[in-house]
Amino acid sequence: MDQLKTKTFTFFKNFKAFLMKGDIVSLATAVIIGGAFKTIVSSLAADILMPIVGLFLGNKNVANLFIVLGEGKYDTLAQAKQADAAVLTYGNFLQAIIDFVIIGFVIFIFIKAYEKTKKKEAPKVKKPSQEELLTEIRDLLAKK
Repeated sequence: MDQLKTKTFTFFKNFKAFLMKGDIVSLATAVIIGGAFKTIVSSLAADILMPIVGLFLGNKNVANLFIVLGEGKYDTLAQAKQADAAVLTYGNFLQAIIDFVIIGFVIFIFIKAYEKTKKKEAPKVKKPSQEELLTEIRDLLAKK
């Protein structure tokens, strides 16, 4: 019984150490911030940019573009769906592509801005080996 308690304690101790590693905490933070970032960028696409695109398409919402497969003529996607018509909603696909491009562009801009804020690392000074140090000491002693 004591051996089981010890193994269980060791397991949870190792699990806690694993969770508290910098990589895991950084990953969890990135996922949470990424979720919030997605909401912001999706709002940018849906609420600001897509109405402008819709204006150029004759005041239509891109997501509502469709083709009826078969017979029937419907003015709106809602009417076609209500009539159970077979429709190809290519507007949803276009919306997804536009969202992807916008999100990619925004991430690109953020990464470029982040890279500019990073300080340039000083070149690392190569540490001399033991042999080089001993040779230097020998040469200094020989000069005296």
